[in-house]
Amino acid sequence: MPRVSPALLAALCGVLLALTLPPLPTGVLAPLPLAALLWLVASAPTARAGAARMLAGVTALSAVHLWWLVPFLVRIFELPPLGALAGLLYVLEGGFFAVMAYLAYRVTPTPAGRVWALAGGWVLLEWLRTLGPLAFPWPTLGSVLLSTPLIQVADLGGVLLCSLVITGAAAALVQAAQGRRVPLLVMAVVWLAALGYGLTRTPGEGPTQPMLVMRSDFDAFGRAAGSLGPEQQFAPLLQATTAARQPGEVVVWSETATSAFPGQPQIPAFPGPGITGLGTRASGDEPARNSVVSVDAAGMILSRSEKARLVPFGEYFPLYSGPLRPVYSAIENTLGFRLPAIPPAQSIRPLSLHGILYGTYVCYDSVFSWVARDLVRQGAQVLVNPSNDGWYSGWGVAQHFWMGRVRAIETRRWLVRSVNDGVAGAVDDLGRPVETVSAGEGLQTLHVRPRLLSGQTLFVQFGHVPALLIAVLLVGLGWKIGRRAGSPVT
Repeated sequence: MPRVSPALLAALCGVLLALTLPPLPTGVLAPLPLAALLWLVASAPTARAGAARMLAGVTALSAVHLWWLVPFLVRIFELPPLGALAGLLYVLEGGFFAVMAYLAYRVTPTPAGRVWALAGGWVLLEWLRTLGPLAFPWPTLGSVLLSTPLIQVADLGGVLLCSLVITGAAAALVQAAQGRRVPLLVMAVVWLAALGYGLTRTPGEGPTQPMLVMRSDFDAFGRAAGSLGPEQQFAPLLQATTAARQPGEVVVWSETATSAFPGQPQIPAFPGPGITGLGTRASGDEPARNSVVSVDAAGMILSRSEKARLVPFGEYFPLYSGPLRPVYSAIENTLGFRLPAIPPAQSIRPLSLHGILYGTYVCYDSVFSWVARDLVRQGAQVLVNPSNDGWYSGWGVAQHFWMGRVRAIETRRWLVRSVNDGVAGAVDDLGRPVETVSAGEGLQTLHVRPRLLSGQTLFVQFGHVPALLIAVLLVGLGWKIGRRAGSPVT
C-alpha cells in the first residue's frame, strides 16, 4: 500500500477540524482532529516539514470553514475568476500558522514538548490575528464551545480562554496516546470545572428597555453599486416601523439603513427615538463613513460612533500603497473604477439615548472582542449591533451571529441585533437567542425586551491577559520538556 503524504493527512485533519466549527453543533469534538494535526506537525523530521504540514492543515481548514468567501468575491467584483482570490486568503491563513509551527519547532527539540508549544502558540496567534492591517480572527477556535455550557468561561478570559480549553485538551490527548496520562487527567478536571461553571450561571437582573428591531432583505450588492437608492430603502423601513411600533419602544435599524451628508445634524424623517446605521457620502476632502447614531423623536442626532474595524478587501484594501499595489491596479483596470475605502473610527464610545448607554458597534466589529469590551468599560448597559449580512451566504451568516453571541457572554450584556438579510433579534447575557428571525422575504419587525445590566466581568476588566499568560506558560512548558531531553533541533 502506498504511503500517504503527511501533508495530505494534515489537510484531512484540517477538514475534520473545520467540520467542528460554527455553525455546526459538533464543537465538543474539536480536540480530536486538532490532536491529530498537532501530532503530525510535532513529529515532523524538520522544522520546515512541520511548518509545511501546518500550512496544509490550516489552509484546508480555512477553505472549508470560509468556503462562502468564493461567491462573496465573485459578486462583489462581478468577475467569476476573481473568486479565486479566496484561495490566497486560505493560504495566507495557513501561512500564519505555518510560521507559528516553525517557531514552536525551534523552541523545543522533542515532539512531546512541541505539542505543548503548538497548543500555546495557536492561542497566541489567534490573538495576533486581531491586530494589524490583515486582522481577520475568523474563526477563533474557542467559539466551537458555544453549543455547550463550557462557553460561559468566556466571561473570565474571553474567547481565547475557550480556545485554550480546546488546544490544551488536544495536547493532552496526544500525551495520553503516548502513555502519559497525567495531562489528560488535569484537562479532564479543567473541563469538568468549566462545565460546572457554565451550568451554574444565571441571567442578570435589571430593568427592561422595549425595542423594535428591524430585519430587511435589500440587495446589499445593489446598494453598494447604486442601483438601489437610499430612498427606496428608507420609505419601506419607515412604513413598517410606523405600523409596528408600540409605545415606549426604541427603534433599531441596520447598518447604513439611513444616509446623510457630512456634518448633517439631523435625520428629519427617522422615527426616533432610536438607533440606526448611517452612511455618509464622500464630499470634498471628507471621505465616506460608516457610522451609527442615536436619534431623538425630533430627528436630531444625539451621539455618534463609527465602525472600528473595516472588512478587509471589502471596505478597505490592505497594503494598498504597498506590495499589493500592482494587484489592486490590475483589478481596478479590469473593473474600470478605483477600489473604495473608508476610514476606521479613531475612537469608539457608547451611544446615549434618554439616559441609557447603548454599546453600539457595526457589523464586522462583532468579530473583535475588544470592541464590545471597550464599550462596556465605558458604561454600556446593552449591546446593539446594526449589521448587513447581505454580503455573506451559507455559513457566513450563521458564523457571524455565533460570534456576536460570544460577545454577549464575554461582557454579560444583552445583545440587540438589527440586520439586513441575516439573523435579527435579541440574545441574553448567557448568549442564548431569546427572540430572533433569520429568514423570510420583505421587512420583518421584532419586539424585544433586553435587560439593562451593569457590572464588569473579569474579561471586561482584564481582557485576554489571563488567557495569553496561560498560553505563554504552555509554550514555556514545551521549552522545558525539550530542554530536559536535550536533543538538537533540525
